[in-house]
Amino acid sequence: MNARDAILGRLQDSAAADAIAAEADALLAAPERPYVPPEGRLDRFIAQLALPGVGASMEGLTAWSEVPGAVAQYLADHALPPALYCPPDLPLAGLEWGDLSLSDACAADEQVAIARARAAVAETGSLVFETGPGSPMLPNFLTLHQLVVVEESTIVAYLEDIPRDLAAVRAHYWVTGVSGTTDIEGEYVRGAHGPRFLHVLLVS
Repeated sequence: MNARDAILGRLQDSAAADAIAAEADALLAAPERPYVPPEGRLDRFIAQLALPGVGASMEGLTAWSEVPGAVAQYLADHALPPALYCPPDLPLAGLEWGDLSLSDACAADEQVAIARARAAVAETGSLVFETGPGSPMLPNFLTLHQLVVVEESTIVAYLEDIPRDLAAVRAHYWVTGVSGTTDIEGEYVRGAHGPRFLHVLLVS
């Protein structure tokens, strides 16, 4: 190799290294937050729920009193028995559930559970839950169908905007869509580590 070829080789290696470094910097840079206008939080949240990566369904209600009827209809639509786990969480536990059978303990083979989310995030379509005696965490990961009631007034724009009073809760956790994995031969499988179906009842 002559001197000219050696110099050209070093220049090419340097250009490749610079390109790799630039690509790495771009990947490590903090992504910009999407703009979510105050009046657009609801629309953004609903749109995020419908994304394939979230995979949730949603139904709008005008009052908490409509929750039992919406749950009964969901169970009927999915050919499920009229039974579900319901935590001792108000206002869920105080609703009139009619002919639906509620269990206060979630069995390992329970098909449906319902819970109340303390907040929702428009940016990502996430639901924020707290843990406590009235709102245990485990049932929300055991069942095939997870029903979640959340109030429209609790929707915040960004992840950083969750209610400050959640800081006083011993633990809280976030759910963004159904459980899914691609660990099995690279194919997307729903319900691998948690609920396969997530249905949000949005109370306005």
